[in-house]
Formats: sequence, structure tokens, C-alpha cells
Amino acid sequence: MVSILGISGSLRSGSLNTALLHAAAGVAVEGVSIDVATLHGIPLYDGDAEASAGIPDAVQALKARLLAADGLLLATPEYNNGIPGVFKNAIDWLSRPGAHIPRLFGDKPVAVMGASPGGFGTILAQEAWLPVLRTLRTRTWFGGRLMVSRAGAAFDAEGKLVDEKVREQLRAFVEGFAGFAKR
Repeated sequence: MVSILGISGSLRSGSLNTALLHAAAGVAVEGVSIDVATLHGIPLYDGDAEASAGIPDAVQALKARLLAADGLLLATPEYNNGIPGVFKNAIDWLSRPGAHIPRLFGDKPVAVMGASPGGFGTILAQEAWLPVLRTLRTRTWFGGRLMVSRAGAAFDAEGKLVDEKVREQLRAFVEGFAGFAKR
């Protein structure tokens, strides 16, 4: 069994990226599981708060899920041509304390995908993740790219993926990443 933690970088209840992760879990082949996580409850990083109160419970819980996973799948929105602040903030919290980075992220298989209502998908946000993932010493998968453009038309009002072409692209993406993660 290959277990993948999928984290959505959006807090919106109708998030296209959360919907994309749920769709990914739905197309995963037998022997692959995708645990979908959101960033709800993670406060803004504050070194003083960390020093006085330690790592928040929501961060501890997400760390435990990441440690248990064979791979990490980031579903990133693109805000102003970059990484959403709330998503980067969560990764910054997960990297605390710094001594935990090798155990949590070191050589962890990671893939990035995204959905956007715009016409360019999430290409710039996905590119912006690369220096972060390199700094954390992850093993980033470059075997596929998934950028769902005009994603509002790919999902129905309930967040179900209705575009068959995107579903097939997603299936191939998940299958490729799962194969990479189990090595």
C-alpha cells in the first residue's frame, strides 16, 4: 500500500484544489490511498508563540499525518502569480523545529498539482514551490504535471470532477506519482 498525504492550499469551503484532491483519491488505483488534509486551524507562524507555547495542536496533527505518509501531494492554488500565503505558512510551521526537517521532509516524495479558474492553471505557483521543496530536501517528482485551467467548468456545484479529460489526466498523474513514491 502506498499512502499519500494530499494537502490543499486553500481555506475556501468550495476550493477547487480541495475538490481536485478528493477527485485524486477517487481515481487512485488499488493499493494507493490519498488522505486529504486542509490547513484549517493552523495559525500564522510566530516565533514568539512557538517559543512560549510550542507547536500548535493542528500543526502537530498534520505532522503526524505527514510522517505516516509515503508521499506528499500539494494541491496549490495560485494567488498573484505565486504560492498562497496560508499554504507557505503551513509548510513553515511543519518545518519547525528545524531539527525535524530531515525526518519529516528529507527524501520525502513530493508532487505538486493545482486547479485555477484562470487560463494558465497554476504554473507559476508550481514553479514557486520548487525552491521551497529543494530547501526542505524533498525528492520532488517531475514525471508529470497537472495544471487544471478554467477549473470552474471541470467541477460541478458540489465539487465533483465532471470533466473526463481532466479525470484521465489526474488518473495518470496519481498513478505516476504513486509509482515514484513507492520506490
